[in-house]
Amino acid sequence: MRTVTKRAIRVYEKDSAGDVVRDSEGRPISRISSYRFTARYTDPNGKVCAKNFKLKRDADRWLDEHTADVLTNRYVEPSAGKVTFAHFAEQWRTSQPHHRPGTQEQVERALRLYVYPEIGGRTLASIKPIDVRLLVATMSKKIAPSTLRVTYRYVSTIFKAAVTDKKISESPCVKIKLPTVHKTTVKPLPTSTVHAIAESVAPHYRALILAAAGTGLRQGELFGLTWDRIDAKAGKITVDRQMIVSRGVKPAFGPPKTEASYRKVPLPRSVADALNAHLLEFGEGPDRLVFTNDLGDPLRRSQFGMAWRRALARAGLSGIVFHELRHYYASLLIRYGESVNVVQARLGHKSADETLSTYAHLWPDSDDRTRAAVDDVLAAPHLVDS
Repeated sequence: MRTVTKRAIRVYEKDSAGDVVRDSEGRPISRISSYRFTARYTDPNGKVCAKNFKLKRDADRWLDEHTADVLTNRYVEPSAGKVTFAHFAEQWRTSQPHHRPGTQEQVERALRLYVYPEIGGRTLASIKPIDVRLLVATMSKKIAPSTLRVTYRYVSTIFKAAVTDKKISESPCVKIKLPTVHKTTVKPLPTSTVHAIAESVAPHYRALILAAAGTGLRQGELFGLTWDRIDAKAGKITVDRQMIVSRGVKPAFGPPKTEASYRKVPLPRSVADALNAHLLEFGEGPDRLVFTNDLGDPLRRSQFGMAWRRALARAGLSGIVFHELRHYYASLLIRYGESVNVVQARLGHKSADETLSTYAHLWPDSDDRTRAAVDDVLAAPHLVDS
């Protein structure tokens, strides 16, 4: 690695009068006409950069800043930050091989709707912390705190990438206060509500509702479920893929959400019966898909969303999302005494912490168990051995 010293990066030339100004440390700054000063340095690529100043102290300060940047490997070519945020962000977004299709669509949508209208046309170098704070303030009026935090994480990551790529010397995402996310407590749906939705939805989707409530599979996992993944004899459903639907792209099979999402889920008899009835009435879809739309094509979230909302309206319900069927399934497991580890495995969570953070309040605490143990005996004293 090349070692660069102050002397090596400072290059000066005498002005036309031959006068050279030096500071107390012997560092030269050439004086030109009208008492202006020209400061010059050589960047790590050998390029000479110069700038004029009216005051010697300003010229020396500018040199010190660039000297420090070069010595600490933080130097950024002044013209590098002239690229717009949107241009750099698109380069970053389309070069993320680890992003799953669903994540790619989420990032694209968040940037397009909430970030680019505010700072997309600004150059990277011109965006300061105050601009990021204004961006956060604007977004807070449009989207929920949880969505804002995710979107801000994308913005912060993009600026970090710009620093790494030597487009800017430091990220403006510093000391940015984000709105507090108030976590809502999961309240499982009553069984009567699940039945009401199943009875109100279009017949084509009735088995889908029951399968979601009876297996806890995610929406994408259900959309990508095929008949060869269902083992009715063993009473198991194999989850090893899901249907990936991206904007403007034909639906296709893709990997599950996480490594922990690969799992085998027990198939209850009630769900198996509903699936058999569905098969007899509607047959298999393309690629042996279990669930399709009215035209027999793979399901899209937007299409099914319309059917879901119509079902809620018919049942006199509102404000319920499909994911609550997964919560309902988890609540059943907990009600019937399944452990945290079992619930984690059934839902395909990455860790027990994730399961507990969502459903801990549904498990009976030690006080409940103590009361139940005593009541089991004292409530029927004639059964106690003498």
